[in-house]
Amino acid sequence: MKADFQLDAKGLSCPMPIVKTKKVMADLVDGQILEVSATDKGSKADIAAWAETVGHQYVGTLETEGVLKHYIRKCSNDRIEETMFDQTIDLELITSSEGLILDVREEAEFAFGHIAGAKSIPMGQLEARLSELDKEREIYVICRTGKRSDMAAQKLASHGFTRVFNVLPGMTSWKGDLTKNI
Repeated sequence: MKADFQLDAKGLSCPMPIVKTKKVMADLVDGQILEVSATDKGSKADIAAWAETVGHQYVGTLETEGVLKHYIRKCSNDRIEETMFDQTIDLELITSSEGLILDVREEAEFAFGHIAGAKSIPMGQLEARLSELDKEREIYVICRTGKRSDMAAQKLASHGFTRVFNVLPGMTSWKGDLTKNI
């Protein structure tokens, strides 16, 4: 699993994994993923609850040989008015059409749950991987909330893709089955 930063909280017990996580998260940029390694079994519930309380996205936890690796995506509560991409499609309609579902969330987010058949190209890699996409095919761009997918749709349009749609709302509202790659 790829993360932007790692924090070693092994051997620490509550509340120290959260205290250290909070400190590191303050220095991250919105969208970056923190991997927290912990041995305290209670950290799974604690970190998930803390992330939800403060507005960060708890992506998930992997356990290997007694070490819990928690993945948290930094999210800001700031609301900024931005230009929105004009072409949108409702989340519920994308699985019944022939287009490509392009998931622009980070690898960790995608691995913990995505729509079957979706193609993963994280937002930060999109420009370098444009050649993997067909300009003639409809592309339904999705992320967690619709913000990153909006920016990705604008980027695709600026590179000559004309059949692009931002999926609203994002994966936070998805009620269907999820495919996991963990």
